Amino acid sequence: MFIRPATKHDTSAICSIILPTIRDGTTYALDPDIDEQGALDYWMGSDRETFVVEEGGKVLGTYYIKPNQAGGGSHVCNCGYMTSAAASGRGVATAMCQHSMAQAREAGFRAMQFNFVVATNEHAIRLWKRLGFEEVGRLPDAFLHRSEGYVDALVLYQTL
Repeated sequence: MFIRPATKHDTSAICSIILPTIRDGTTYALDPDIDEQGALDYWMGSDRETFVVEEGGKVLGTYYIKPNQAGGGSHVCNCGYMTSAAASGRGVATAMCQHSMAQAREAGFRAMQFNFVVATNEHAIRLWKRLGFEEVGRLPDAFLHRSEGYVDALVLYQTL
């Protein structure tokens, strides 16, 4: 696997990963009816750096990194990660998180914070905790899950 900055040439592959995840309505607090351009504008916005994981010329996953807040909070970064369904269980998310932590350190961030991890996303929560993140907050009933109804969202944090 190779992780590199995303380019305009990756937009189709990125859309093939992020649109199904967003439309699933179980892990991201984004409008499930978002159109392709809206999804790309969010994922590849000018306020963030976007990366892709590639293997054999195929994009398996993508992530972005950005300051979590402006001004006095800009030393903490935030990231979003998505993998293709075909790449599930192959270590893509682990590789992206490890890469993002290295990128964050290199960019001078002092910590990484995930603001809104849906509590039913147990696989991701186990992974983030295994990689050193701590649960520092819980937002009761903050996410309307498509099949579970209202569920909690977690705030996860790691000092870099």
